[in-house]
Amino acid sequence: MTDFIKHTIESAPEASKPLLETSLKNNGRIPGLHAIMADSPSLLATYNFAHQQFMATSLTDEEKTVVWQTVNVEQDCHYCVPAHTGIAKMMKVDDAITEALRNETPLPTAKLEALRDFTLLVIRDRGFVSEADTQAFLDAGFTHTNILEVILGAAQKLMSNYTNHFAKTPVDQVFEKFSWERNKSTAA
Repeated sequence: MTDFIKHTIESAPEASKPLLETSLKNNGRIPGLHAIMADSPSLLATYNFAHQQFMATSLTDEEKTVVWQTVNVEQDCHYCVPAHTGIAKMMKVDDAITEALRNETPLPTAKLEALRDFTLLVIRDRGFVSEADTQAFLDAGFTHTNILEVILGAAQKLMSNYTNHFAKTPVDQVFEKFSWERNKSTAA
């Protein structure tokens, strides 16, 4: 397997330099994912834009976390699960939600469980979710707008999860304490 470059501002392609400068400014460091993605300025710019847009959705912070972590766990992302555990803490999401997502155990509310179930269906069925399953999501209190927002969150995570699978991105030191390995007995 080819080793991917973990760029610094100095080593990055010209078009990625301002993106990495923004990452440094926003995070106080350059996340490993961004350093890897910097090799493709288009990917890093698109990922950042998708993140900004997903953050602007009507979903609550808890609901955003459910979408992100559901996709991260389903796609077995060694980097994103710990990163989003730390992000959930920064967003003040209840640890019980984070632990249920990480461990694939029941979530504390039926509405959040419906969101996880729907997100899994979107991923596993590649968008061909049945009318009955879609109606169950809507009946749980979600909207047609939320369907589109789940698609956006899943697309954002697809970019990061797949990058991390190829690059074997080391977990950032700040998130190492949240390291994660999928419980093989609960794996789909």
